Amino acid sequence: MTQNEIIRLYVIQSAVEGKCTVRQAADRLTLSTRRIKQLKKEFTLQGASAIIHGNANRSSPKKLQDALVQEIVEIYNRDFTDCNFTHFQEILSTCFGIEIAYTSLHRLLKANGIKSPKSRRKKRKVHKTRERRPAEGMLLQADATPFAWFGGEEKFSLHGFIDDATGKVTGAYLCKNECLLGYLEVLRQTLTNFGIPQALYPDRHSVFFVNSKKEDDLSIEEQLAGINKKTTQFGRIIDRLGIDMFPAHSPQAKGRVERLWNTLQSRLPVELRMAGISTCKEANSFLLEYLPQFNRKFGAEPKESFSAFVPVPSSCDLDRLLSVELTRSLSRGSTVSISNKTFLIEQDAFLAGTKVTILLSEKYGLRALINGAFYPVRCLDDLTNKTQGPIRTGEIPRVVLELLHAYLLKESKAG
Repeated sequence: MTQNEIIRLYVIQSAVEGKCTVRQAADRLTLSTRRIKQLKKEFTLQGASAIIHGNANRSSPKKLQDALVQEIVEIYNRDFTDCNFTHFQEILSTCFGIEIAYTSLHRLLKANGIKSPKSRRKKRKVHKTRERRPAEGMLLQADATPFAWFGGEEKFSLHGFIDDATGKVTGAYLCKNECLLGYLEVLRQTLTNFGIPQALYPDRHSVFFVNSKKEDDLSIEEQLAGINKKTTQFGRIIDRLGIDMFPAHSPQAKGRVERLWNTLQSRLPVELRMAGISTCKEANSFLLEYLPQFNRKFGAEPKESFSAFVPVPSSCDLDRLLSVELTRSLSRGSTVSISNKTFLIEQDAFLAGTKVTILLSEKYGLRALINGAFYPVRCLDDLTNKTQGPIRTGEIPRVVLELLHAYLLKESKAG
């Protein structure tokens, strides 16, 4: 018997033996006097068994079968030890056809000594929650996070934008390091699938903003062009699109995207492993299909029904706009030098001194733009795993050189 049943038995027996009144027994057991009289009668006829609940020692009809419990535990321990319980519940339903309530799953896993790997929040200073923007497209938070997305120790940076009003991820792209190319591809996804947002809210990373001490270090060409303040290539693209961009000065200021990383770091590695994905290229293709599902699950309805996203004009060439640009003058033989490497402009011969814009993008690789026409570019130097010569960050942003070198190595392996 349970402790409550022992107490009930003692009180009813006392009432039967006249050691207490019906009213006193009712008050002690918080029952009505009518119920106490019924229990006294049942006790007299049946003895102590009348006090024990009818369902005592019976298994609940809702109790999970032992075989099913064992199957669930084996599935978790075999393949999903890094999966939080909520995500595991979804996987059981979609992949194994096992429907189970979260509370039941949580209880049986804990009973088998399994704890959720999802990290618990440490107590920290509470910051006042900033209200979401009322309409989608008014503000996108931007960031990248390094993480071992494929397991092991090697980390890759996932770049992403999240809409402040709805919590929807408008774009995500995986690279080895946080870089200009990653953010340009996220911007491409955002412009293609949603439109031009009103404002972008990143941190002060060098992709977005020039060091404040160098904002006024303008070249003669920039001064003659009427430029008042030095900007990054990404900043110039944002300006052309008419997007406001201002920096966050702490991680807490853009908490929406920081919480997004916590969720994705818990879920995405499991999803990638289940899909057999182990490279950035495969992951980026997977993300294009995964994000709509993710947004349906975690997105929120905005307060206002209208959208601040503006369609991209048909006259806008995104492939040209979203390319890394380097401006050079041709040497003899239609060649240019970039980071101590020599490149040949193929298919045509141009005069030495001709201005050329070298474009680098994920979609087209290296191209040369001369007098409004595009030309293929080929590197003439041997490629190594290290950039030849010092990186002249005063001439070319480091992120651009890293992108350029990554592309060259990719071309080398392809050849």
